[in-house]
Amino acid sequence: MRQLGRVIGENLKRLRSDSGLSLDALAKVSGVSKSRLGQIERGEANPSITTLWQIANALKVEFSALVTSPRAESVVVRLADVEPVTSDDGKYRAFPVFPFDPALGFEVFVSELEPGGSLGAEPHAGATQETVVVVSGSLTLHAGGEEHRLGPGDAMRFKADTSHEYRNTGDRPAVFNIVIAYPRTS
Repeated sequence: MRQLGRVIGENLKRLRSDSGLSLDALAKVSGVSKSRLGQIERGEANPSITTLWQIANALKVEFSALVTSPRAESVVVRLADVEPVTSDDGKYRAFPVFPFDPALGFEVFVSELEPGGSLGAEPHAGATQETVVVVSGSLTLHAGGEEHRLGPGDAMRFKADTSHEYRNTGDRPAVFNIVIAYPRTS
């Protein structure tokens, strides 16, 4: 519980500062006393759920913003540590380096496609978009009824609400990054 108190205190101090509020001002809008807010910020108090809701509502943040550790500003993912999802024939490998994050609305994959390999994809929901950036090799991409040949450094964005296919007709593996952006539902 001591760890949670520290997390809440650090979050409260950061969120209050980000909002440009003094302890006095937050006390007035939240209904929580200035001294109690100070104790919470220093990790000296164990606030109730009701108190946390009062503070969250006053700061106009989600409850979880107070009780969970903030994400690191930088995240390093080592491809060697990511287990790929593979096609049935094993010629396509997708490494989910940044799985879907609802707060951001997208996911990121590093993909590898062996020569002669292909992967067909069913239409995604509504306004979903895919962005593809080829790192090495060559890739033929069928989307929206059109065929596009992409080489190293080429990029393409398309509406992914129709069937699409990735194909490697080259003689070397194709390595490419895919960012799938999903429509916001809020």
